[in-house]
Amino acid sequence: MISKIDKNKVRLKRHARVRAKLAGTTERPRLNVYRSNKHIYAQVIDDAQGVTIAQASTQTLDLDATSNVEAAKKVGEAVAKAAVEKGITAVVFDRGGYLYHGRVQALAEAARENGLQF
Repeated sequence: MISKIDKNKVRLKRHARVRAKLAGTTERPRLNVYRSNKHIYAQVIDDAQGVTIAQASTQTLDLDATSNVEAAKKVGEAVAKAAVEKGITAVVFDRGGYLYHGRVQALAEAARENGLQF
């Protein structure tokens, strides 16, 4: 059985591989996702300038449950609305080394439905 530490090391290696090929620009920033056991976080990042343009998380939103698919949908919706308000419609999706499944998928689909294109 693989321990939690080993799983995270494998995820970080996968994330580093993806990040070597993927970068957010001013025209098309990066939508980054981080998933913990209790919360999910999303940021729209301009890597060229090194600034975060928009962000949302289950900690900033007033939610009853924070570690389920419904919470991830609300975070995706909130980060998309914040990005669209600042004039960002096209992003590069960075799933953070996580599988495109469950909470990560729910966040991405909610962001697409609320105006982000990727």
